Amino acid sequence: MPTVSGEVYVTTIGVDGRFDSGAPVSQEVNVPALSVKSLHKSYGQLHAVNDVSFDVVRGDVFALLGPNGAGKSTTIEILEGFLKRDGGDVRVLGVDPGDRSQQRWLRSRIGVVLQELTVEPFFTVRQVLERNAGYYPTPRRVHDVIDLVGLREKADVKVKRLSGGQQRRLDIGLGIIGNPELLFLDEPTTGLDPAARRMTWELIRALSSEGTTVVLSSHYMDEVEALARHVVVLTRGRIAATGTPSSLGGRDLGHVAISFTMPEGVAVADLPVVPSCCEGLRVEFDTDRELEVLSRLTNWALDEKVSLAGLSVMRQTLEDVYLRLTHETLTSSDEVRS
Repeated sequence: MPTVSGEVYVTTIGVDGRFDSGAPVSQEVNVPALSVKSLHKSYGQLHAVNDVSFDVVRGDVFALLGPNGAGKSTTIEILEGFLKRDGGDVRVLGVDPGDRSQQRWLRSRIGVVLQELTVEPFFTVRQVLERNAGYYPTPRRVHDVIDLVGLREKADVKVKRLSGGQQRRLDIGLGIIGNPELLFLDEPTTGLDPAARRMTWELIRALSSEGTTVVLSSHYMDEVEALARHVVVLTRGRIAATGTPSSLGGRDLGHVAISFTMPEGVAVADLPVVPSCCEGLRVEFDTDRELEVLSRLTNWALDEKVSLAGLSVMRQTLEDVYLRLTHETLTSSDEVRS
């Protein structure tokens, strides 16, 4: 990005499809990839997004979660510059996505992978990627992208002959062909088999390690937990919770379930702590005093020289927390209206 006296020059697409320098726009050094302050958007009486605020640092994998109708899509479309906001301040890569004079520059530096993309069915994988690469100032090499998304053997196959999972991989390839600074991924692994899904996870991690900021929207909580460093949960247009996947909604502070298989020849009455439930030889202790209970059990086992086979400590899953947060918010909203 050429700079002169602290100014950043906009790169725009000319009528011939080539890139030309445009007017300069101001950009602070080391600004967040995303900065959202008191964002509002309404459709008539419906407040689709109501006072939403968050920041995303560059190179982060950020997950925006919520049930259908929570305001996710509206928020993301505002960030992408496709939808005008009603209020609040939004900065994407340091610029206002609602400023038409800066949208071409912005769109040359973001990648978007929607749930469904329309791709010319009679083009080959290589042709589609080559065409889209021409829209960006510094695209990735086409053959590199083909390898990254695992379509080397399908490079010269027409899109209409790809399976659903292969077409999804092509969607991701189209999202990264421009070598974006910021990548929006909407349900990126839908339709992928387990191997392709894990490969996509590794690709997202690699992009993040290279400095690409990733905004992820997914209904797969294991995917969010594996990839995201920070999570925001929306319900009814408001933020219900924010934090890391491990701490969201007090997940790191809540109850745990400690369980193991009873040692041979030991009765439940011999245990130093009364279990919450017993199923066959398996016993479970539900507690919010994790260290104390674990200490008593393990010290007892060492003193008695017995093993605690299959010892496990399980917290609420991220899915448990997500369902609780969205249910609580929906329930409280219904109570206020009644």
